[in-house]
Amino acid sequence: MTTRMEAFRFSEFGAPAVLKRETIELSAPAAGEIQIRHLAIGVNYIDVYHRKGVFAAQLPLPSGLGVEGVGIVTALGDGVGNLNLGDRVAYVGGPPNAYSTHRNLPAVRALPVPDALESETVAALIFKGLTAEYLIHRCVPVAKDDIVLFHAAAGGVGSIATQWLKHLGATVIGTVGSPEKADIARANGCDHTIIYTREDFRARIAEITGGKGVHVVYDSVGADTFARSLDCLRPRGTLVSFGEASGPVAPLNLASLGAKGSLFVTRPSIAHYTADRSEYEAAAKNLFRAIEAGIVKAPNLAKYRLGDAVKVHEDMESRSTRGSIILIPSGPSR
Repeated sequence: MTTRMEAFRFSEFGAPAVLKRETIELSAPAAGEIQIRHLAIGVNYIDVYHRKGVFAAQLPLPSGLGVEGVGIVTALGDGVGNLNLGDRVAYVGGPPNAYSTHRNLPAVRALPVPDALESETVAALIFKGLTAEYLIHRCVPVAKDDIVLFHAAAGGVGSIATQWLKHLGATVIGTVGSPEKADIARANGCDHTIIYTREDFRARIAEITGGKGVHVVYDSVGADTFARSLDCLRPRGTLVSFGEASGPVAPLNLASLGAKGSLFVTRPSIAHYTADRSEYEAAAKNLFRAIEAGIVKAPNLAKYRLGDAVKVHEDMESRSTRGSIILIPSGPSR
């Protein structure tokens, strides 16, 4: 049995206009899969990278787009025993096909959503929230009184991570690009903000820490900040490089890590921190508890209709968006 659905797909890499809205007959879920009707779809900048073909391992074309969402289970494939029809689930990962009214999904990626949480809130937070969760709880577990530098503190992941870091009792220093973003970062828990377009963040870090440096730097900016971020660390500190918004990082001279204080550097990926089902579930439960407790809130939630997916990408690339973005399919929602 097939389901009639609408989806955005693309057959060539390029500008937002390559995204085309199509009506498709979706087949029944295969063994180990579920079919869901989307209630809300998360949008992440990785969607832009996929559309443009930035990654070395490019998506096979034609392809769907989007790797996160919340939906109602409408069909079960053979062998799926842990979910029921009508369950509300969230997911991160699986084949990119989230920009759609319906989709099939590996059941192993589906996470039951607590009744107390709104679908739109979960869709806005699930990818960025799980990213923040693994960065500050498992990649480098941050403890009370640690001093942390978080680049792009007013961005999607940064806004969530700084809220959580403040709750953990860390001293949070955030770099931002404008006074407006500095206000956002302070509202989300940053003890100190640095407008990196106006100030030398290395000098400010030395001033704030009395020359000792920070315990950990979280850097999604890449080329423009990586080398200077190393200079902000105290001996045996860790640089977590989890993105390259300004371009790829230059090759690293390993000997420099010893010379700068026996430093650590890691380049993590959410895929490796959510590959194990039990770890994936535990991370989601940690995030859901934080949302329910009000520790983590969706920053500046922007809602678009699914049919406006091209405009969403245009707005993201023009930097006219702030905080989290979701797409809402037509039809009933919860």
